[in-house]
Formats: sequence, C-alpha cells, structure tokens
Amino acid sequence: MKIICIGRNYRDHAKELNNPVPKEPMVFMKPSTALLIANRPFYHPEFSTNIHYELEVVLKICKNGRHITPKFADSYYEEMTLGIDFTARDLQDKLKGNGHPWELAKAFDKSAAIGEWVSKSDLPDVNAIQFQMHKNEAVVQDGNTKDLIFSFNTILCYVSQYFTLHKGDYIFTGTPAGVGKIEIGDSFKGILEGKEVLTCNIK
Repeated sequence: MKIICIGRNYRDHAKELNNPVPKEPMVFMKPSTALLIANRPFYHPEFSTNIHYELEVVLKICKNGRHITPKFADSYYEEMTLGIDFTARDLQDKLKGNGHPWELAKAFDKSAAIGEWVSKSDLPDVNAIQFQMHKNEAVVQDGNTKDLIFSFNTILCYVSQYFTLHKGDYIFTGTPAGVGKIEIGDSFKGILEGKEVLTCNIK
C-alpha cells in the first residue's frame, strides 16, 4: 500500500508558512512504516526538536485505477477519515534550503496517524466537510474541504497519471491553517463533521 500526500492544498496554510500557492498538486509519499493506527501514542523522535501536527482528511482507495477521469473519480473512494501528517519542520527547512527531497522530514516511522474510517454515504457533502483539530481541548485547526485548492477528484485524476492507485492506498489531501509544534504530554483529537474519529497522545 502507498500513502500519497498532497502539500499546500489550502491557501491559508501555504501563507502561514510563507510558501507560494501551488498551480498544480504538490505530491509526496510516505512508506507503510509511517502508519500510526488504533489511536496509539506518537513517541517524539530524538532527531527533531520541532515536530509539527498537520490534520488532514484522508481518503481510502477502494479499487485499482490508472489515468482516472473526472467522470469516474468519485467511485474510487468510499471511506474517509482524519489523519495527522507529523512533520519535522526543522529538518524540512534544512532540506528545502539545500534543494533536497522532504522524506526525512515527512516519511519517518509513525509519521502518519490514521483515525476511524467513515462511510462517504454518511456525510452530507464530501465537497464541504467540516473538520477540526483539538489540542489539549482547544481548537487549533478548523478546516472545510470546500476550501481545498485541488478537490478530491482533481487529486485522484492527477496522481493516477503517474502512479497506479491500488485498493487500500491512502491519500492525505492537505492541511488547513493552524499547524504548530507538538510537545510531550500533548493530547490531540480529530473531529470530522462533529464526530471524534482520531485521538493521539504525545509521549
């Protein structure tokens, strides 16, 4: 399985990190060893002093597809959840400054927390999903998929030009503004349309 991630897919998030707004989807990947499931804790790695949380809507691919067309894109996912893209921001800044890929900062072990899956049919409108990140009971991210620069279907069509999508692949669709540093002892909750689908404690 693949974990495909889309960077800078909300304008406010791109602006908060002083990054340009992309003109086409910005794609990177995480290995299967990045998965953190079943609300297990995230253990702060020693190689970074500035790990950030980034809450994202995550799609689960339900069938194989290549060169997907907009007409059929909706049929390639039936479930979604929230996930946290843990990012070693200090490493990322160093890598970006050297013109190097982001993998060390984005794809390390347990850097992709995944919540409880929700059926697409149980959501009122997948193009306007309200979701929040609570950090120690305070709301730090409040997003809506209507503000995506590149919609779910656009992402599926774009990515499938380059990578065959397989059943069971995950797609992290981007984070809204409000990302920030984690600290040992923090507690995070992901709320999808009013339902808590993800918890993660930092140790």
